[in-house]
Parts: sequence; structure tokens; C-alpha cells
Amino acid sequence: MNILAELRRRFEGVLASLTEDPAPLLEMVLPSQDARHGDYQANCAMPLGKQLGQSPPEIAREIISKLQLDDLCQSAELAGPGFINLRLADSWLADQLNQLVHDPQLGLQQSSDPQTVIIDFSSPNVAKPMHVGHIRSTVIGDALVRSFRCLGHNVISDNHLGDWGTQFGMIIYGYKHFVDEQKYQQNPVAELSRLYQQVNQLIDYQKVRTGLDPQRAEIGQRQQQLSEQRDRLSQLGAEEEKKQAKQVRRLESQLAALQDKLASNEAAVRSLDDDPSQSELVRQHADVAESVLQETALLHQGDDVNRGLWEQFLPHCRQEIEKIYQRLGVQFDVQHGESFYHTQLAGVVESLEHQGLAELNDGAVCVFSDQFETPMIVRKQDGAFLYATTDLATIQYRIEQWDPDLLLYVVDHRQSEHFDKLFDAARRWQASELRMQHVSFGTVLGEDGRPYKTRSGTAVGLEGLLDEAVNKAHEVVTANDEAKPSGAELSEQERDHVADVIGHGAIKYADLSHNRSSDYVFSYDKMMALEGNTATYMQYCYARVQSIFRRGEVDIDGLRSGFATIQLEHPAERELAIGLLQLPEALELVVADYRPNHLTNYLFVVAKRFASFFEQCPVLKAENDTVRDSRLLLCDLVARVIQHGLDLLGIDVVDRM
Repeated sequence: MNILAELRRRFEGVLASLTEDPAPLLEMVLPSQDARHGDYQANCAMPLGKQLGQSPPEIAREIISKLQLDDLCQSAELAGPGFINLRLADSWLADQLNQLVHDPQLGLQQSSDPQTVIIDFSSPNVAKPMHVGHIRSTVIGDALVRSFRCLGHNVISDNHLGDWGTQFGMIIYGYKHFVDEQKYQQNPVAELSRLYQQVNQLIDYQKVRTGLDPQRAEIGQRQQQLSEQRDRLSQLGAEEEKKQAKQVRRLESQLAALQDKLASNEAAVRSLDDDPSQSELVRQHADVAESVLQETALLHQGDDVNRGLWEQFLPHCRQEIEKIYQRLGVQFDVQHGESFYHTQLAGVVESLEHQGLAELNDGAVCVFSDQFETPMIVRKQDGAFLYATTDLATIQYRIEQWDPDLLLYVVDHRQSEHFDKLFDAARRWQASELRMQHVSFGTVLGEDGRPYKTRSGTAVGLEGLLDEAVNKAHEVVTANDEAKPSGAELSEQERDHVADVIGHGAIKYADLSHNRSSDYVFSYDKMMALEGNTATYMQYCYARVQSIFRRGEVDIDGLRSGFATIQLEHPAERELAIGLLQLPEALELVVADYRPNHLTNYLFVVAKRFASFFEQCPVLKAENDTVRDSRLLLCDLVARVIQHGLDLLGIDVVDRM
């Protein structure tokens, strides 16, 4: 049972008799933030009193008099200026927990209105290895898939792979001019990645070199503006001078940033110009950017050579990415890349034009909207299609294939404008009833507060990130095992397995435990900590319960199926009981707000309450068998809730740590 949902249901009838729209008031029935004020609290009397012109305490008394809570709560009490404090009945709590003992779903119920939900996540560019930037989309998307499915929704997980377009034009160009055949045969993905990077470096060089003169011109203009502003300062009064001084400082800061960028770009150009082999390469491939576009166009036109190379490269690239997904335990129902939709793009543009939604503008076909200053381009002047065109084709395909109710895109916040325009165009085109949501997220940062990168400035490879996490987990596991009072318990093989589970779990949980909208600082030490809101702490909590069962030689299956019951005699037991019953509330928040950190926050609360219970309430040395069995069943529920909660986040547990 979802306690909060049940309380709101009972409040709804009472509030509906007092106001036409009780929905906003029901949102004010919430778990209490302080146990001294009860288990739940309703603050709806204050706004309702203002609305009705009555005192909030008077309204609160009327609500309390009409509430039917005798079977659920010990009391509903008026407090302060109109708060309604609710304390759940101990007998009801115990009864609910004893039902939970025999409930494999741990109180989670299937939705009464199941939806068809498509979740688009991960979506790497297959032309290069996955990096740290892909971790957020992948683990957030997977957690949402698991959470929606757990509540009975029909979920289609879709990995919209970047397997087409300019990135493959770059690889094809690189293969034709720079490939090392021996290295390609030995490790095709590594060699293809090298080719991509080499071509990308050449393109960047040309772009940076071409931009030097405009940068210098802009710096000259800023210097002139700054000089003029400084001259004006001497002619102004004190108050106006103070205002203008701020403008001068702002111009100085902007000028310094431009000068730093120019110096960095000039250094990058010099590093290649001063290297004879590189400068010759640059000279030979001066038109590399245009040549890459030509190779891309040939691929899209079905050229036999380029199409053949693409078909040769793609399986190697996808196989490498699949290795990462296997390590993370992530699976997809559909993995249609951009290439899958290529033949549909011309039809999309024609349909948009036919409906009057797209028109020619400077040779390009654009979708205009009153909501945006700039249009969304669906076909460029040269006839090439864009991501927006492919995304519209994808929406069309998904509607025809699955008729979804909800479409979620788990993509970083930098794409917000793209999705705003995409959703607007799609609704006007053929998806007026489809709910579409951009589930945006922040950036993974290094200790310096900047996007997490290697010392050379490139994005950290995801495989290397996972390897390092497992290695560090192995160090922690080994140190803890060898420090046990009775000596080490784990074999080397067991240590390897535990390290694998902890390392991968730590990476996932560290990401999921943060509000997805926020940036977060990546730290191996913090994510491996045995204290605090970490996967390691949750896994240790589960392992501690299994240790209790081993030491007590407890047949937990027999205990569950026997006559033992849970009794709540100690405050720590009661507090833990409430936490165990709130799993449905946490999961409902995850799917309502698309934020898995609601679940990690919940698990952390349960783990902390278990630690408090464990300190205050002897289990194996309880005063009698009845109390012992009751507390063993409580421990079992803790382990099951944590295991199930972690599983919804894509994280495993181990019996020993």
C-alpha cells in the first residue's frame, strides 16, 4: 500500500466538500520532516482558510472532524496555526509489515492506468568509444525503464544510435588516407577511433586557423571600446563614474577571456606548424572538411565503396559499445540508429511542406514557430537532412509502431532548445496527443569544477572509468576483508566478484543519487565510502543482514513461512517500519518527476534507520525468541527492500563484503 496515496484519498472527500479544486491542497499532505510532529502532516488548512475567509485552526478542526482515519491512525491533531499532524497506529503498522513479509512485491502495486512509455536514452555516437559523458544518460534512462516497468507500465527502451552522418564521413576519409592495415586487423575499433581523432584534429586545425584573424579583429574592437570607456570616466560625476566603472571591468574581463582564447588557439596552430610531419599533413589535406562532407554525401547516396566501408565498420563499433552495456547490465528493446530512418527523411520534409508547417528560407527548408526566434531547419541548402529531421521521422515511426502515451528523451541539458523546437513541430505535425518530455541532466565534473576529462583534455573513456572503479573497489574489499577480527573470509575469486559488483554499483549510484538537473563532482573515494549515501553503504547494509542470518544459522525462508510475526515494541523498530512501508511512495516520485534520486534518498533513509535499529535493538541476543524472530523478520525486510531498490537502479548486491 502507498500510505501517502491512501491518506490523500481520504482527505480528498473532505476537501472536495470545502473547495471546488482540492488537487493543490492534496499536494500539501506529506510525510512529516520531524517525527515530533507525527508521521505525516497536512498543511492545507492555511491556504484554505484564506480562500474561505475563515481562521486556519477552525478549518483544520472541521477537516479533522470529517476525516475517517480510525483504522489507520492513532490520532489527527491540530498544531500551531493550523497544521494537522497524523500519527499512524502501531497495530496498523505491524499488520502492514506482516503482510509485507509474504508479499514478493513489497507493497508495490501495478498502475491502475498503465501507459505505453518509450524511453530514448544513452544514444552514443558509435564511431568513437563511449566516454564519461555517456554515463548519465545511460544509467538514468535504465533506472527509469526499470521503475516504470515495476509499476506495470508497458515500456520500450530505445537506444537511438549515432551510426550515420558526418562522423562516418570522417572515418571513411581517414580510412582512405591514413589507415594502418595491420593495426586495423588487430584491433579495428582502436584504429577506427584513431582515424576519427586524426581527421577531427585536421578539421579543428583548419577551423582554428581560419578563425584567428576574426578573433584578432574582435579583440581590436574590444580594445577600442575599452579605451573609449576609460576616456569617458574622467568626464563623469562620482555616481555615474561608479556605474561606468562596472562596465569597464566587465569589458576588461571579456577582453582578457578573448585574449586567452586567442593565445591558446595560436599555440595549438604553432604546435602543428612547427612539426614538419604534421605541417605537411595539414598542407596535403587543406580541404579536409569539405572532403569529409563529400564522403558523407556519397554514403547517404548509396555509393558502393562508402556504403561497403560503413557496413564493414559498423559491426565492430556496435560490438565495442555492447561490451559496455553488458558490464553495466543495460539492455534495450530497440536499437535503431539514425541510418534506420534515412529513407524516411525526404517524406518527412514533404509532409511538413504539404501541411504548411515548413517553407523555404534562403534555400533551406525550415519549420517556423511563434514560440522561437529562429526556425528549426529540416533540410539544408545543399539538400542534406539534419538531426531534427531524423528525430521527427523517429517520432512518426514510434507512433505508427507502438502508439505511445509518453515519450521520454534522456539527453543532457545542452539540447534543451532542440527538444523544445522538436516537440513544438511534432505536436503541430502529427503528435498532438503525445506527451513528450526532455529528461535533461547536468555535467560530470572533475575536482577542478570543470567537465571531467583526462590530463590531455580529452573526455575520459567509459571503459577505463569502469576498470578504475573496479580496481579501487578491489582495494577496499581486500583491506576490509583482511581487517576482520577473525581473519579474511573471501577467496580471491570472491574478492574479484565483490569488487566487480561494488565498482560498477558505485559508478551508477554516484550518478543516480544526485538530482539529475545538477552537475556533480566525480570522486572515486566518495563513491566507495562505507558511510554516507553511496552504493557501497547500501550493499554493506544488505551484507550485514546476511551476516546476521549466517551467524545465527537462521532459516529465513522457514521463518517467513512459519508463525512468527513482527511486533513493534521499540521506537527504533517503529521508525524503521515506517521507512520500509514507504517504498511505493519513493517509486511514485521517481516516475512522476523522472528523478531516480528520490529512490536513492529513500534507500539511504532506510539504511540509516536500520543502523539505528541495529545499535539499539539486539537481534540474535534478543530477550526472548518472540522478539528475536520479530527482529529477524524486520532485518529480512530491510535486506529485501534494499536489494529491490538497488535492482531498480540497475545495481546488484553481494552476501559478503
